Amino acid sequence: MEHPYLPAELERDAQQYWTENKTFEVTEDPDREKFYCLAMFPYPSGKLHMGHVRNYTITDVIARYQRMQGKNVLHPMGWDAFGLPAENAAIQNKTAPAKWTHENIAYMKAQLKSLGFGIDWSRELATCDPDYYKWEQWFFTKLYEKGMVYKKTSAVNWCPNDATVLANEQVVDGCCWRCDSPVERKEIPQWFIRITDYAEQLLNDLDELEHWPEQVKTMQRNWIGKSRGVTMTFDLSSAIGDYPSFDVYTTRPDTLMGVTYLTLATQHPIALAVAESNPKLAAFIDECKTQQSSEAEMATMEKRGMDTGITAIHPLTGETVPVWVGNYVLMEYGSGAVMAVPAHDQRDYEFAKKYQLAIKQVIAPTGDEPCDINSEAFTDKGRLINSGVYDGLNFDAAFDAIAAALEACDHGTMTTNYRLRDWGVSRQRYWGAPIPMFNLADGGEIPVPLDRLPMLLPTDVEMDGIQSPIKADLDWKKDSLDGQAVERETDTFDTFMESSWYYARFTCSDLDSAMLDPERADYWLPVDQYVGGIEHAILHLLYARFYHKLLRDEGLVNSNEPFKSLLCQGMVLAESFYKDNGGRKQWLYANEVTVERDAKGKTLKAVETATGEEVISGGITKMSKSKNNGVDPQTAIDKHGADTVRLFTMFAAPPEQTLEWSDDGVSGAHRFLRKLWTMVHSHLDQAAAGGKTAQLNPESFTSRHKDLRRKTHETINKVNDDYGRRNTFNTAIAAVMELLNEVAKHSDNDAQSVAVRHEALSSAVLLLAPIAPHICHSLWPALGNTEAVADAPWPKLDESALVRSSIELVIQVNGKVRGKIEVAADASKESIEHLALADTNVQRFTDGVTVRKVIVVPGRLVNIVAN
Repeated sequence: MEHPYLPAELERDAQQYWTENKTFEVTEDPDREKFYCLAMFPYPSGKLHMGHVRNYTITDVIARYQRMQGKNVLHPMGWDAFGLPAENAAIQNKTAPAKWTHENIAYMKAQLKSLGFGIDWSRELATCDPDYYKWEQWFFTKLYEKGMVYKKTSAVNWCPNDATVLANEQVVDGCCWRCDSPVERKEIPQWFIRITDYAEQLLNDLDELEHWPEQVKTMQRNWIGKSRGVTMTFDLSSAIGDYPSFDVYTTRPDTLMGVTYLTLATQHPIALAVAESNPKLAAFIDECKTQQSSEAEMATMEKRGMDTGITAIHPLTGETVPVWVGNYVLMEYGSGAVMAVPAHDQRDYEFAKKYQLAIKQVIAPTGDEPCDINSEAFTDKGRLINSGVYDGLNFDAAFDAIAAALEACDHGTMTTNYRLRDWGVSRQRYWGAPIPMFNLADGGEIPVPLDRLPMLLPTDVEMDGIQSPIKADLDWKKDSLDGQAVERETDTFDTFMESSWYYARFTCSDLDSAMLDPERADYWLPVDQYVGGIEHAILHLLYARFYHKLLRDEGLVNSNEPFKSLLCQGMVLAESFYKDNGGRKQWLYANEVTVERDAKGKTLKAVETATGEEVISGGITKMSKSKNNGVDPQTAIDKHGADTVRLFTMFAAPPEQTLEWSDDGVSGAHRFLRKLWTMVHSHLDQAAAGGKTAQLNPESFTSRHKDLRRKTHETINKVNDDYGRRNTFNTAIAAVMELLNEVAKHSDNDAQSVAVRHEALSSAVLLLAPIAPHICHSLWPALGNTEAVADAPWPKLDESALVRSSIELVIQVNGKVRGKIEVAADASKESIEHLALADTNVQRFTDGVTVRKVIVVPGRLVNIVAN
């Protein structure tokens, strides 16, 4: 009988069944163990890419597997819908960001459904919906009332031509991306949350995260950057206005005797005060406004500075030290001033060389390390020299002695410091949640009360590409409270605010009376498995951990951490091709190129199909729009089916590793599914023709029956471990492939052959159900089952089926393999020795020599030593 494999029909039917039966909708059930599986939600850019497909397939496989373990599984989905790209797209497409965003959400949701993801769509949320950001606004006002929120003046990127604030990504080579004007640093009022108050908790609680990649925890530790140092005071030789001194923080007080100058940030109040009467310094400071101020850029840019003409007094020696202003010192970090020890800091060294400042060595190596301060700074810790009473001390002893001396003269204290800075949540963009504060006419501000929330973002707007519509709309700004005229805050939240608590809102996304329902949240939280890219290892995960602790301290959740286990999936790669157009690369789409490969798949030659012109391979790189090497998931689904795409992405590589897209690999995945389909239906036809039923009767088993059953249950055992503990879905698929190869060898039609083959195929369908759910949805009832495969339990392991009645042992003579023997599993050492020595081939190599020793390694081999 013909049973064609038609993926499109199977997938449509399965998805319709899941929708009609609300298969993946769940509610809290205290009597069942829960499992919360979550992928980092997508930005609704318009189309899914293969990175999305891989990410969400991983979580779907895990969620479906845990469901088959009998757990109450929550697997939701939402949309990280605010952000700058929507504004840019709205400008380009002459539409409003809200309309563009919601259209994209609808399209991408349909794509996710076409892949058959088992998502509880009843909990869907979009961060741009007022019923979501209302509670984010409310929580911000609660933090303000607790003193966790404050407003201060801070530097931003400012385009003087467009009179607007720019995000870092809108600054290209120091200029505005839109008008190419030089970008300045401008001080404006902004809102901050005191994440630094939680720095120690965020650091210490990383130790609780046993199931996080060590790499991610290390990245977070480094970002938090706890350090032990000394904050010391340098008195000015003559006070500058209201400033008789300034503070410096250092982790290397052992180098204090090597200070040859001090450097202030360009925006340091002392620098600005001096500049009032120093036109050259004022001009220099003004020039520095156009530079960027990220740490990465600071590390590579040209170091520039100017002598202020003032001096400070060394706190221990009393010597005068020149005070400079430098463009490489950030006002946002520490006190905005550094002590320069050019002999032992490479940045200071380069600056000193450039401006011919003194370089004094005060640290020498303790061993044989190279040290030539005429060529570079010596930055290692060592023993002190040229440091008076501190000569000869090592780092620890010098740290304590110098810190004590500074404390004794009231010019220093030992301090624990953090690299982490408070979270600046203000954005001067339109497409974001409005910050819920009223600014008062006479200065100051008050939070918007709950009954006035949400403070709605108007959505029917026109984007001019220059100013935020809510900053330009004077009527929107105006408001009143208790008869008092107030003005709405026109900054919007950093989008990390939305992504820092969405996982918690999924537990009660239908709740309209509160931010969270603590009872429902505590049932589901923490998330048992979180999946997302390593690029979010620092900020998103750190902010989410911080926000969770804020929720905990407000009594909304009970746990300390939001994500119990973290899996960072690798990137999806594909080959890229380009033509050289006068030195400019013109990237081609894969379907525009014909490729000639060798037997191993290596590219030998590639030509543009339309012209026959040879093109250049750009190598295997991350799929991206810029290189036109992305693969449209919908095209692959339409051609091969969703199950094929899912199977390939899980089989091509372990989740944490990069995955290389391969059309041949996709075709291979499709052939395997067709093989599974054909084998099941051939088996059913054969069984029906012979009138056989699938009832196992171990007493009637032959050795062939036992062998296939053992393979079936070995596969169940392995795949269970691959899914449940190791997350190595590629090896799980390989194990099922081996099982089907074994099944193909068993074509007998007696009752027990049919029974053990039926068990093997049924097990294969269950084992593949999390990865290829559509084909398994169809095959499971065909195999005689009444419930849907999505509701079926994981196959039970029969330990007795794993027991071998006999085992094969390798025989070695003097370390070389000379034969194999089959022995009873419980055979004695003496009987094994006897059988080994009696083997015909072994006797060829022992004839005429003396057998000195026979070593039996149980279950593996027999080694005969002879000479």
